[in-house]
Amino acid sequence: MPLETTKNIWHNGRLMPWEQAQIHVMSHVIHYGSSVFEGLRCYARPEGPGIFRLSEHMQRLLDSAKIYRMPIRYNVEELCSAVVDLVEANGVAPCYIRPIAFRGYGEMGVNPLRAPVEVYIANFPWGKYVPGNDGADVCVSSWNRLAPNTMPSLAKAGANYMNSQLIRMEAEINGYSEGIALDVNGYLSEGSGENLFVVRGGILYTTPLANSVLNGITRNSVITIARSLDIPVVEQALPREMLYICDEAFFSGTAVEVTHLRSVDKMLVGDGKMGPVTSAIHDEFFGIVNGLKPDRYSWLTPVKVPAAEPVGVS
Repeated sequence: MPLETTKNIWHNGRLMPWEQAQIHVMSHVIHYGSSVFEGLRCYARPEGPGIFRLSEHMQRLLDSAKIYRMPIRYNVEELCSAVVDLVEANGVAPCYIRPIAFRGYGEMGVNPLRAPVEVYIANFPWGKYVPGNDGADVCVSSWNRLAPNTMPSLAKAGANYMNSQLIRMEAEINGYSEGIALDVNGYLSEGSGENLFVVRGGILYTTPLANSVLNGITRNSVITIARSLDIPVVEQALPREMLYICDEAFFSGTAVEVTHLRSVDKMLVGDGKMGPVTSAIHDEFFGIVNGLKPDRYSWLTPVKVPAAEPVGVS
């Protein structure tokens, strides 16, 4: 979807004009994919906009950087303040927020340790990620997720998303809105940029972190909501065919939020409609983020921006 510009981007502690946020073509990140990043949403609510699980996202950014031995001179609190300052300075809400840290200009070669680390944060309007309001038609990809001990799945690193691009392009070229990858052992992993949940017999199943999945913050939110609604949750390795016999299935993630799957490999999931377990979680999630239900988990950080209509409600 086209990128809508805003006024400012945060860079290493200061705001700068959007059009001046540029890097050199010989920056390390361009040649070797040496970046870690996050994605957050700021939601419109009756009492004012709020950023969803801000501190958890900033902690994951620092965790990803630590895994890749990438020193960041800002702590969680400083990064959270930077995000709030940027959103308020740009006056855009609801919006999507993209913090990124990467190895910049100064050294060439695979060894990144002497390349400087740059930190940027941008925000911009962004709507629905997976197309369609009646559920997503997806496929199982021919591309596997990364094998253990090759590239760390717990790091949200830019290089990992080359694998995601292959999954997403293959799906789109073949007429699907998204692809689901298997892990190296043939068990279900996740979508190109989403965690995966299936429901069978009233039990909510999801793939564990050992199946090469990102430790999704929306994934954690879904599990928290499900348990609060007395929905049993099981994290275990799942075979591919579970997608064909489950009663319900859905994606979770910052961009996709909670989106049910209508079909997998041209086979309807249940009757193709959003099922009762997915509906209960979906309604609770959107009720909290859009301010229609109490924020009982303190997930939303308020920002002082006049908000337009909510983004991503389905």
